[in-house]
Amino acid sequence: MSNLRLYVGNRNYSSWSLRPWLCLTWSGLAFDTVDVDLDQPGYGHGQIADVLAVSPTGRIPALHVDDLVIWDSLAIAEWAAEAAPAAGLWPTDPGARAIARAVTAEMHAGFAPVRRDLPMNLRRRARATDLPPETRADIARIDALWCDARARFGGAGPYLFGARTIADAFYAPVATRFRTYAIELSPSAAAYRDALLADDGVRAWETSAAAQPATPFSHSDVDTRHPDA
Repeated sequence: MSNLRLYVGNRNYSSWSLRPWLCLTWSGLAFDTVDVDLDQPGYGHGQIADVLAVSPTGRIPALHVDDLVIWDSLAIAEWAAEAAPAAGLWPTDPGARAIARAVTAEMHAGFAPVRRDLPMNLRRRARATDLPPETRADIARIDALWCDARARFGGAGPYLFGARTIADAFYAPVATRFRTYAIELSPSAAAYRDALLADDGVRAWETSAAAQPATPFSHSDVDTRHPDA
């Protein structure tokens, strides 16, 4: 049995850490989670010494599988899908699987305005107002994407493709963002958001985040980006 160690950032804020953590959790594989504080000099530039010690890019998450280091969230998710095929982290139907990969890749590579203007912050409840057009366009695209996947592939369960997959893990932090900043969604998209927030894996991550000290993040404005509602 391989020794699996997933290095993650501050759980209240680190959307990229949540994604592979969910995939590994849903896979049923045994793994250890190692927390690394990102609120240090070098944040945002890949120059935090504690992170460079475990990831060649100076960014986390990073999965250590014995002596192998996997340093990208999607690569970690793909590794988990291959290591635990019975978990069904991708849909079995080829067409659904292709779309699941497409929507996952769209999240992995895109939606920069949402990342910028609605940063993940599990503890906060605020109301985002006066969002720029590109951010509103991102929100509309995500809403439409969720509704389309649910309508075409979600008949067998509450997730995008019925059963939970890597795609859901990649949109879980978005669901938390929409809750944090009181973003209005269509009824179908809102129902999917609520299903993600009720997932046992997401709830376990939020519980662990709440157990950590509620220390404001000093190296960005993530705690003051929008006025409290």
